[in-house]
Amino acid sequence: MLIVGLTGGIGAGKSTVARLLASHGAAIVDVDALGREIIAPAGMAVESVLERFGDHLRGSDGGVDRPALAAIVFNDPDELAALNEISHPAINELLDERIESICTAEGADVVVLDMAVLTESTLGRDTRYPYEVVVTVEAPPDIRMERLVERGMSADDAKSRLASQATDEQRREVSNFVIHNGGGTDDLADATAQLWDALRRLARERAT
Repeated sequence: MLIVGLTGGIGAGKSTVARLLASHGAAIVDVDALGREIIAPAGMAVESVLERFGDHLRGSDGGVDRPALAAIVFNDPDELAALNEISHPAINELLDERIESICTAEGADVVVLDMAVLTESTLGRDTRYPYEVVVTVEAPPDIRMERLVERGMSADDAKSRLASQATDEQRREVSNFVIHNGGGTDDLADATAQLWDALRRLARERAT
């Protein structure tokens, strides 16, 4: 089984690429969703996050108020680092469970870890099933800003999110493949199909 780390800055289109890869037959693990799961009601990191950032962030459902937490951490690198110290080990624990389940139940030969902060973290690396190949999805900053504003994010929030993430250059340094998503949907579909062919070749090589 080939485990692939798929990343890209917010608004670049990595989740679209993940869906396209799924349509080709890849098993997808949404690592960002695992991050939401651990601070949802009864999530394994809820109490640790509230102890560090304050019980005022406890939502009415018992989980962490994510928008209120985001307002704190995305404007302060030190606070973001503190959150990562709590959340990333918990996410990696869930990640191992999901990959093991895929191995057992699905038998997929390519597993894609869809994650925003691959470059900035040890997510997907400090695990029993680490990723072996990295794919980065890129788009020009102005296009990413447009997409984020179209989703309902304010321009200031969008700029803050972009600034808190790794640069394109930092992502390229750790990437085996780069997908450019500044054009149309057909271009992205074609590029993803070529990527899928390359990933399947790598998976077959590992199996021999």
